[in-house]
Amino acid sequence: MIGLSIWHILLFLLIVILLFGTSKIKNLGRDIGSAIKDFKESVKDNGKECIEEDNKIINLPLDNVQKISAEKK
Repeated sequence: MIGLSIWHILLFLLIVILLFGTSKIKNLGRDIGSAIKDFKESVKDNGKECIEEDNKIINLPLDNVQKISAEKK
């Protein structure tokens, strides 16, 4: 089992900061945040579209349904 202590994690973070620099890490965080925000908005918009489509289906005229039911009788 690999034992990771707080010192291992801090050393890893220090190496990452030295390699990439704080500006690149900040930009990466900003990019990930905006990607998550865009994903949440698209999921919310898709849900609204599904509800609108359901309402259109529910509000269809019943002429065709009445004709079909009359033909079955």
